[in-house]
Amino acid sequence: MTVYDIAALLPTVDVLRQRCKALAVLDLIVGGDYYTYDTAWGDDEAGAMRNGSGEEFDVVFTPAGVFIRGVYHESSMFEHSGGKLWPGLLDGLPPEFGDQVTEPAFTRADGILDATFVLWRSAGDDAWRAGKDIDFSPADEDEVNPDGSWLLDVLGDDIAEKYQEYAEEVLEVELPLAAIRHVTTFQPLTGAVIRALGPDSDPARVRDLAEKLGFPAPAE
Repeated sequence: MTVYDIAALLPTVDVLRQRCKALAVLDLIVGGDYYTYDTAWGDDEAGAMRNGSGEEFDVVFTPAGVFIRGVYHESSMFEHSGGKLWPGLLDGLPPEFGDQVTEPAFTRADGILDATFVLWRSAGDDAWRAGKDIDFSPADEDEVNPDGSWLLDVLGDDIAEKYQEYAEEVLEVELPLAAIRHVTTFQPLTGAVIRALGPDSDPARVRDLAEKLGFPAPAE
């Protein structure tokens, strides 16, 4: 799997935004710290994942569209490129996303974008884009998924199942799929759903964050 496969799996911008917010709320409920969402990322908004082991991604929502960058530090793309940006990752990137390429939070000390995969979607576009004709063959010698774009799998249509797997493998908790799906489909956060996912969580705090992220208020 490469960034081209992921580009075909990602949903529309509006749905992607909701899913990024849902992951942040889920982590808040269950006590995870992988997923966050910032409604005031400068003048923009951004969803992020940090797993604490060097793997990460950022999804930045701007008036110009959406910019995604991610890092898989075990990718042999780093070794083959001498630690520099892999050739072709930014080929065709619209100039309106230039600020993201030089964003200090996304660059290394030398000012080079820290990424093994990059995607974008301009406002009004009907598809996700990636660099044109990226040659993965040198890195694909020992990697089935050379660029690490599989990290974005959790944002696909099976987000609830993927989050359930993450909770079991990383947080070592078993969560009811129906309750996860309630959150990932952006439904009102009822007390029952919050208790089902995180018996020890603070419902008031969860609801406060959820409402700030645009979740509809529960009827109860």
